[in-house]
Amino acid sequence: MDDQTWTAVDAWWTGTLHAPDPTLDAATADSAAAGLPPIAVSASLGKFLHLLAQSIGARRILEIGTLGGYSTIWLARALPPGGELITCEIDAKHAAVARTNLERAGVASVVDLREGPAIDTLAALTGPFDLAFVDADKQSGADYFAECLRLSRPGGLIVVDNVVRAGKVVDDASTDAAVLGTRRLAAAVAAEPRVEATVLQTVGTKGYDGFLLARVR
Repeated sequence: MDDQTWTAVDAWWTGTLHAPDPTLDAATADSAAAGLPPIAVSASLGKFLHLLAQSIGARRILEIGTLGGYSTIWLARALPPGGELITCEIDAKHAAVARTNLERAGVASVVDLREGPAIDTLAALTGPFDLAFVDADKQSGADYFAECLRLSRPGGLIVVDNVVRAGKVVDDASTDAAVLGTRRLAAAVAAEPRVEATVLQTVGTKGYDGFLLARVR
């Protein structure tokens, strides 16, 4: 099995289960045209987040790492009337692209996009949130997790993306900042009695990676 096969299977299942979505396609295209890095979640993970938010009846969602707003759209669409999503983005260019994409998707009215370092934004927030999705710089993963835990309600969920690092997370000798940050995150989650958590490895259009899912006790 190789990346080509994983990508083909992702495309087959997405084509089978997902209705065509010109709005999400446009968000992807505009992000690429603006030179944003191609690191948004896959369609399958976007739909997974959407279903997860719906399944727990999430009314308040927190996202760390907006990029071009692709995952933000998936999450915002899961909100019931009166719901809200706060998303954090440090890069002004990314935020500008995201705002255009959110407006076109018709979800700008329920999304509060906060520009600036996420750790500063988080410190000023009050909970509770029902669902938090972390997809930002990996060096700060443990800090983001601590803030998400502070802001989450009992029974709330925290999802952290890109925690497998193509298998490099198990390399004790790694000097990669993203790997070291992920290992710090792992230690923080493992030592935290207020959550129960697991990691699922994934393959697909984004290669070999995985995400962490934690439930607040």
